[in-house]
Amino acid sequence: MIRLTQTLLLLALLCTCGPASSNATEPIPPSETAATTPPWLNPDGTTIATRFVPPAGFVREEYPANGFGTYLQLLPLKKHGTAVHLYNGEPKNNQSAHAAVLDVSVGKRDLQQCADAIMRLRADYLLGQERYADIHFNFVSGFNAEYTRWRRGERIKVSGNKVSWVQGPGATPGNTAYRKYLTMVFSYAGTASLVHELTPKENNAIEAGDVLIKGGSPGHAVIVVDKAVHPATGEIMVLLAQSYMPAQDIHVLVNPGRPDGNPWYSVNDFGKTIRTAEYIFREGALHTW
Repeated sequence: MIRLTQTLLLLALLCTCGPASSNATEPIPPSETAATTPPWLNPDGTTIATRFVPPAGFVREEYPANGFGTYLQLLPLKKHGTAVHLYNGEPKNNQSAHAAVLDVSVGKRDLQQCADAIMRLRADYLLGQERYADIHFNFVSGFNAEYTRWRRGERIKVSGNKVSWVQGPGATPGNTAYRKYLTMVFSYAGTASLVHELTPKENNAIEAGDVLIKGGSPGHAVIVVDKAVHPATGEIMVLLAQSYMPAQDIHVLVNPGRPDGNPWYSVNDFGKTIRTAEYIFREGALHTW
């Protein structure tokens, strides 16, 4: 029985983030002094919307006050220049791929990887909106982990390849129980399951909250956290964020094709491939909730 349970967990782990692309070059890190501050950066900004200035001529997209897009734009950031750390406190080897680090906990276990970080942001947003019924994620096995049932006090039992709900401690609406729910989701869900919960969409319809995803083993996923549009040309620029493997701080990615660690990605460059700082996605990778 233990061996079967380990097999199910191994399947979930195999469907997490793949290795960084060997073709990706190391971008130039962001400037560190006021004298060389690039035009896209406000080092004193404390959120995504205040840290990153849209390119000249572009206007930041405005979303409803209670929308997922606004939530992402207002995500808090750690101080400019902060390094990305792994779940165990060690610095990530590649410190040239990020423009900022989100002030969001990574946990103490190697769980909050690529797809997990995206599910975390989505769930945290829905929790803040008290949309508890919308918080649910499928395990790789297909089991639907509904937060409303967990919140009522039920718990998930994994026995070999069988997953089921069992009666737990009673109603548990607090933050501690919510974090335990996410730990369970992160343990048994991944890119292979998340890709089937999302809907493909065209690149020119991209919005904050959308996801670039490659499901499977290996797979990877990054989330769109901001958007700006040029009123005259219609060109779209976006900011992307990710976690990776091992589990690490969620961070805003630099664009390897732009100078000075510039993080803005032009959707015009999304073609047969979409090259991010540490991964190359293929055409058709854009999905939405």
